[in-house]
Amino acid sequence: MAAIDKVRVLVVGDSGVGKTSLTHLIANNEPLTSPGWTVGCSVEVKLHEYREGTPAQNTFFVELWDVGGSISHKNTRGVFYNPTHGIILVHDLTNRKSQENLQRWLAEILNKDGKDALKGGDAIDMDPEQFLGSTQIPILVIGTKLDMLDEGHKQKIQTRTSAGSIAEQCGADEICLNCHESRSLAAGTTDAVKLARFFDKVIERKYHNRDTGRKYATSYSSTMAGPFGSFPLAQQTAGQQSSTFSYLNANPVTESLS
Repeated sequence: MAAIDKVRVLVVGDSGVGKTSLTHLIANNEPLTSPGWTVGCSVEVKLHEYREGTPAQNTFFVELWDVGGSISHKNTRGVFYNPTHGIILVHDLTNRKSQENLQRWLAEILNKDGKDALKGGDAIDMDPEQFLGSTQIPILVIGTKLDMLDEGHKQKIQTRTSAGSIAEQCGADEICLNCHESRSLAAGTTDAVKLARFFDKVIERKYHNRDTGRKYATSYSSTMAGPFGSFPLAQQTAGQQSSTFSYLNANPVTESLS
């Protein structure tokens, strides 16, 4: 079987917003029944068809790096930020503060080492447009826990996300969904199209010259170089859509939610 190329997408946001449930839904097309707290980083791998249905269609691995949002790990999680080919910013629709903090997450990633990008109540000295201009990193904003809002609040959310949100500032698409419903990202839905379009942009940034369409990067390897050494990825067979692993200081750790 021919080698499959890969891209790395960071999935970041405050602790408890539902990043782990989201990445599992994207990679496996099914809800996660028993989510846990992510300590360090957990990675799901999805097979994505680039520009599906066109002559340019090709298969890629999309690595979804679910970075733990605990403030106690802020000074160490920068090891997961390089390289970065795309960013999914995740916030909880029932928690306005988690949306406001997304700009801080962008600032932290831009800082690269993840250390003291912003302290306490420091002002955010980061323009999302400048961020995009300097990095050209594709961004997607996803709001979770849509099922926890009543109809009135859902209408307010739609109005809020279309005006003055970080998605608007970054020129990014935004998705609002229920991670516990597999139909949230069903093929052909508006949100699924937005997600596929985002993955296409991520792939184009790493592998393609937009003018010529020429591919210029290396092929996917059976091992992944992590901050603490190389980690083998699970073999992909027909019918398998993803593999997952988690590590902190090279030791998998998971804390169950109460």
